[in-house]
Amino acid sequence: MAQMTRGKICVSLAGADVAALLAQVSQIGERADVIEVRLDSMQHSDVSACCAVLDKPLLFTHRPSWEGGAFDRSEEQRIEPLLEAIQQQAAYVDCELRAEQTLRDRLLDAMSGGPTRMILSWHNFEVTPPQEELEKILAQMVESDAGTGKIIGKIVTTAHSAEDALRVLHLQEQAKAANFPLSCFCMGEPGRITRLATLYLGGYMSYVCLDNAQATAPGQLSLEQLQELTALLAVA
Repeated sequence: MAQMTRGKICVSLAGADVAALLAQVSQIGERADVIEVRLDSMQHSDVSACCAVLDKPLLFTHRPSWEGGAFDRSEEQRIEPLLEAIQQQAAYVDCELRAEQTLRDRLLDAMSGGPTRMILSWHNFEVTPPQEELEKILAQMVESDAGTGKIIGKIVTTAHSAEDALRVLHLQEQAKAANFPLSCFCMGEPGRITRLATLYLGGYMSYVCLDNAQATAPGQLSLEQLQELTALLAVA
């Protein structure tokens, strides 16, 4: 039987400072492909120090309070460390689809000619919208990329049923047809399986926590849990 291919595994880390992040990274080893640094959890957004000491492809996220994060100051202040991450040639920066177009354009302009790619993200912390609405969100992301290959979509909803979970995973087929990289999965207990399923349905990346005590989203699997599940699939 041919080996199943899967997307990337990203460990989300929320630490108050670089030292706290280093302590967490020491537990990861080679088990993850990408590290997400949640800048909104840090006392000071020391991007250059993170890039210097964290030996993995890095995704920098500076999540505002209006999208479930901890950052509650101005958008101008929020974008500065993301621009620095691009200057430092980080692998990825996250930008919310709901963010002002001018902010997104500034990030994309800064990325021009460099290796950094944008995770264009959309979250719903309450429900999973109807299929038509989800498809419109995906279409906005595809249109934003305009064939540049700089944008990777991320659509995350809250599942209250298996039907919700399946509706989100269905987006993976449409993204594949559009040749657009997408990560889509659900928060909440009924959506936990989507965090595994997306990896084997063409999803670009799934997000895990280092351990359950450090989860950055409801229903998030730990790195160990996801590893155990992928190991089972590898021998099935």
